[in-house]
Amino acid sequence: QVQLVESGGGLVQAGGSLRLSCAASGIIFRINGMGWYRQAPGKQRELVAGITSGGTTNYADSVKGRFTISRDNAKNTVYLQMNSLKPEDTAVYYCKINTITRNYWGQGTQVTVSS
Repeated sequence: QVQLVESGGGLVQAGGSLRLSCAASGIIFRINGMGWYRQAPGKQRELVAGITSGGTTNYADSVKGRFTISRDNAKNTVYLQMNSLKPEDTAVYYCKINTITRNYWGQGTQVTVSS
């Protein structure tokens, strides 16, 4: 059974940092892309950052220079280092893992940035 376990969310003041983790287990097919999405109240889910199996990364313009995505293939884990957080970063953050057969989503972790 596939499980994606997210951790690292919480409440932080503006300018602070958080590190999100998403560990996948039970996946038997090769993991290709991994990514982080977020959804704020009343808004659509949006891509925050993605990373390919080869390590190529891409970021939403709103987080470039502040967030860093990375992955540990041996642990089937993807990370999101978030620095210089802003109140507008407040959202539920979801990880997504792509395999050749289907995509998997994490359960979401709340990130709240106070001003």
